[in-house]
Amino acid sequence: MFRDKLTTITLGCILGGALLLAALNLLTPGASAAHVPGFVISLVGKYLCYAILALAIDLVWGYAGILTLGHGAFFALGGYCMGMYLMREIGARGVYANPILPDFMVFIGWKELPWYWQGFNHFWFALPMTMLVPALLAFGFGWFAFRSRVSGVYLSIITQALTYALMLAFFRNDMGFGGNNGMTDFKDIVGIPLNSEATSAGLMLISAVVLAAAFLLARAMTRSRFGKVLIAVRDAESRTRFLGYRPESYKLVVWVLSAMIAGIGGALYVPQVGIINPSEFAPGNSIEAVIWVAVGGRGTLAGAILGAVLVNLGKTWLTSALPEVWLFAIGGLFILVTLLLPRGIIGLFAARSTTAGAEAEPGAAAAKSAAREIAG
Repeated sequence: MFRDKLTTITLGCILGGALLLAALNLLTPGASAAHVPGFVISLVGKYLCYAILALAIDLVWGYAGILTLGHGAFFALGGYCMGMYLMREIGARGVYANPILPDFMVFIGWKELPWYWQGFNHFWFALPMTMLVPALLAFGFGWFAFRSRVSGVYLSIITQALTYALMLAFFRNDMGFGGNNGMTDFKDIVGIPLNSEATSAGLMLISAVVLAAAFLLARAMTRSRFGKVLIAVRDAESRTRFLGYRPESYKLVVWVLSAMIAGIGGALYVPQVGIINPSEFAPGNSIEAVIWVAVGGRGTLAGAILGAVLVNLGKTWLTSALPEVWLFAIGGLFILVTLLLPRGIIGLFAARSTTAGAEAEPGAAAAKSAAREIAG
């Protein structure tokens, strides 16, 4: 089947590509033509983190029909949780040599560490927080939004307002997260220096493994009975409710899981780029992530990963060559994909398979299949 082949190809590209790049970086001499420089490894690691975010968005947009314009908030929260650990890891090696308080707290005159920073000096505490904090926010938001049956463009606007409100809040110095400058100057992670090529390659490989695991988890969920109900909710919510299901409960579960996946992506992103600041909450970042999914093909999972990598490759090249053109280019790309490739890039290949075509594009075939599955 097309989906099985696509899964194999996707996992092969993620894991095989990451292993090959790491080997060419660490095992070949710097003067060799086959050597992959460190900045490429860091760049690929960043793309993989973006792909995790795109996968999280595709899970709620492609399968549950929830167009989110604020998923960057969960990505950023996961990043801030990891940033808090990395700041505590610096200890007395900071500019002000304070073993407890990060430099930015000393600079603005704080005398004590805030209660919500407690525990972040331990990796075993910080790591689950990168998932738990986004999950708690998603649960609180989703509980009220879905129970109130807010949907469509109204829900999209509210998600955008959520991430914008968080951005404004994190800009404030009294929030205790570094204000406008955010957190940076990280030294190491679990005692391993961050400025070595081996660490960069290791983080890139971990990002690839996490992406592959998230992809398999999302694939298993969407192909299960739960996933069939999600597709039915997406295509015929009122009919699904009539059959005795509670769409708001299914939406809430997938929404929280998606937030957790996005938080993990943000946590991996921060040690690889070396900084986290409120700009990560910017609504434009979330909108751009939605475009990644649309370009690759929503409702396909693999398409979200492909779209994130390809669009960011284009962004890297275009912002260095013609930085003022990028916003027009991304806007034009979204319009072209909407008009000419409604199924995205993956949809070009999925159209040859009836099964894959039904999954890649919301429509009557998918709705009927899902309804038969949950009714039977």
